[in-house]
Amino acid sequence: EFGSEDIDILPNGLAFISSGLKYQGLKSFAPDNPGEIFLMDLNEKKPKASELRISRGFDLASFNPHGISTYID
Repeated sequence: EFGSEDIDILPNGLAFISSGLKYQGLKSFAPDNPGEIFLMDLNEKKPKASELRISRGFDLASFNPHGISTYID
């Protein structure tokens, strides 16, 4: 809804999207919201981004993602 900071697309068509980066001095569209990671399946006829749940114990309030990358083993 407010734009993404980065995207990484896997060979199988799944896309991981980071959103919510905040820089001091730059306008933020959602200053009170923590960052988020979204998943989009580009194989679908009408792909839609879905927010991924982040595990308990993670400090979501200060989550400020800058970039994203994946590792395939």
